[in-house]
Amino acid sequence: MPSITSTFQTTRAAGRLAFMPFITAGDPDLEMTVDVIGELSRRGVDLIEVGFPYSDPIADGPVIQASYTRALNHKVKVEDIFAALKSAASKPGTPPLIGMVSYAIVHRRSAEDFVKRCKEAGLAGLIIPDLPGDEAGETFKLVGGAGLDLIQLIAPTTPPERARQIVKTCSGFLYCIAVAGTTGVREQVRDELTQQLKWLRKETDLPLAVGFGISRVEHLAPLKGVADGAIVGSGIVRHFESLADGNDRAAVLERIGDFAAEMVAGTRG
Repeated sequence: MPSITSTFQTTRAAGRLAFMPFITAGDPDLEMTVDVIGELSRRGVDLIEVGFPYSDPIADGPVIQASYTRALNHKVKVEDIFAALKSAASKPGTPPLIGMVSYAIVHRRSAEDFVKRCKEAGLAGLIIPDLPGDEAGETFKLVGGAGLDLIQLIAPTTPPERARQIVKTCSGFLYCIAVAGTTGVREQVRDELTQQLKWLRKETDLPLAVGFGISRVEHLAPLKGVADGAIVGSGIVRHFESLADGNDRAAVLERIGDFAAEMVAGTRG
């Protein structure tokens, strides 16, 4: 599996955006999670973000919250998630896998043990959205010491001085939130984001990946030349809702794959 850094080096050299979809581990079950990772890999995505279900997420909109609820209702366990990710990561062609996890889950196991299990499972990095950037120093050292990246989030409302502090405890790429608020499908990318990305480009050499509200190919064009990657969450996860109504798994996988392929093509256009 390539590293996060080498993946962005490749996409930058090709003059295109990296595409990273988000899925929830265990929605509707971990067998499907492994299958979806395989499908996304075959469709040419560059990285995959995998959410660890949590009952009280701080930044996720209704689509992803519902996905977490479905997974938790099926009693998904953290150890089983690690086992599933290890299986997926071991398959040829799997891109870097990045865990999105609440610090409450990390702390419950101890940060040292959780990071160790992430490494063993084949994860390339972690996003811990409720870990304040200016308090992440020890975690940054711990994660880096295990050979993983700690990705930090920057919001549109983050003041410049705080942004500079956040960048100091970030590796792999910087997760740039497109809009103030929670995740979810939106109609357009705001001009203010472009200005922030241009400012960040002067402050750090880290790749800039944009998420929250990116859901259509049309959203990619404004990012080209100012960002390095696009992250899609709700636009992928909403396809899992139909499984609860008994829809065929193979058909859902195909729809997810077709959507991902369209977005991948959009990063190259």
